[in-house]
Amino acid sequence: MDHTTVKKILCIEDEPEMIDLIRLILGRRGFEVHGAAGGLEGIKMIREMLPDLILLDLMMPDMDGWEVYQQMKADAATRDIPVIVVTAKAQNIDKVLGLHIAKVDDYIAKPFSPQELMDSVDKVFSQRP
Repeated sequence: MDHTTVKKILCIEDEPEMIDLIRLILGRRGFEVHGAAGGLEGIKMIREMLPDLILLDLMMPDMDGWEVYQQMKADAATRDIPVIVVTAKAQNIDKVLGLHIAKVDDYIAKPFSPQELMDSVDKVFSQRP
């Protein structure tokens, strides 16, 4: 991995321990992981930071993940940032498959293993120049 360009990953997630876990897993691989505690903060940080990848939880109390996703896709500055959607178990899989899977770069279901997370991130980055 080329360390001159550290990839920035923004994790939008309302559970701090989940952000810590993701930071631990991806930090080991040399990624710079930032956390946003919810959708409103997430949108703000996406615009300020322009991360290389967004890990987006769907179920958040203040603004759900789809709302964040739609807002970033509506903005030319942020619409090309890849998104991995994180869903809790299978609760949203139908919705994900039905409405959005074509546009979301990947998705993983909680609880996920460190390997699943890494595989998903690697897959998304390998599809991008």
